[in-house]
Amino acid sequence: MASSRTVFAAAHVVADPAADQRPGAPAALDWDATLAFRHRLWSLGLGVADAMDTAQRGMGLDWAATKELIKRSGAEAESVGGLLCCGVGTDQLPATPDGAAFSLTEIGDAYEEQLDLVEGAGAQPVVMCSRALAAGARGAEDYAAVYARVLARAQRPVILHWLGDMFDPALRGYWGSADLDEAAEAVLGVIREHAGRIEGIKVSLLDADREVALRRALPEGVRLYTGDDFNFPELIAGDEQGFSHALLGVFDPLAAQAAAALARLDAGDVAGFRAVLDPLVPLARQIFAAPTPYYKTGVVFLAYLSGYQEHFRMVGGFESARDAAHLRTLFALAEQGGIFPDPQLAQRRLADLGLGGINGLKKEGTGD
Repeated sequence: MASSRTVFAAAHVVADPAADQRPGAPAALDWDATLAFRHRLWSLGLGVADAMDTAQRGMGLDWAATKELIKRSGAEAESVGGLLCCGVGTDQLPATPDGAAFSLTEIGDAYEEQLDLVEGAGAQPVVMCSRALAAGARGAEDYAAVYARVLARAQRPVILHWLGDMFDPALRGYWGSADLDEAAEAVLGVIREHAGRIEGIKVSLLDADREVALRRALPEGVRLYTGDDFNFPELIAGDEQGFSHALLGVFDPLAAQAAAALARLDAGDVAGFRAVLDPLVPLARQIFAAPTPYYKTGVVFLAYLSGYQEHFRMVGGFESARDAAHLRTLFALAEQGGIFPDPQLAQRRLADLGLGGINGLKKEGTGD
């Protein structure tokens, strides 16, 4: 486990390839493969962030499967002493055909149900952004009221989560304003009022300057967990005024490289840390290229090519969310970055998907 930073890799789920994985179908997971991947992350010394957006939360992973995932991951984490945090949301609330908003009381009830589940599983809660709250809140004061209720119930300090609308358009205007300066002041107000109940905040805005400004404004003792999959090396390395910890989806496909880089950082070798991760930023930016919500497709694609699962199927059929050109570019950048444990296996599996062999891919994928 890294000593200089607390680092969580947000883990993907492995679909059951024999199940109906059409959009809207009940989520069906290959539990053995899903949990084996989490054990791999723990074996590398990383924490696991589960039931988050990388696990297709709100994009195919329904509440029934989410509950089971949290319980199973909690038991597996306990068995190996692994660091685990899990998402707390409101996605058990049913969709309303007429678009009617839920009341703040109903939203608070949903948050509390999920908080109790996560804490009961032995995981640290990550209080995720709520689509229901984004739709129903009238302003910053409504966010403050709901979060105050959730924080009062928590049995241990939680991690808040600010997910930008590039990841989920339904979250535009979160914290009460589409103006990010106003939104930052609103979330800082919540944190300052409840600092003793907040361990940190994960920020996923893909804006390094804004993250640094927020980090410097946090009360003493409250951490910033970067969720910036574009600028993570510089934000984790930090500057003379501080650094970010990490809760990153990109550390799912880059887990081995992240572990190697963090070992250098623990030894005080900041340049060595950057030397490992900086060359992988183009790959990360390709994984999270717009439309950003579909980054999960690239994560699962790379897991399949790397040999961590036996198929390229996804819950909800989202393996079709990225086109062939995007996937070929991912392969080329991943191959150049040396992330495949077995490059020949990756090439064979790419060909099995009908995306061609290695010949010509570098030129097509990278523009060289």
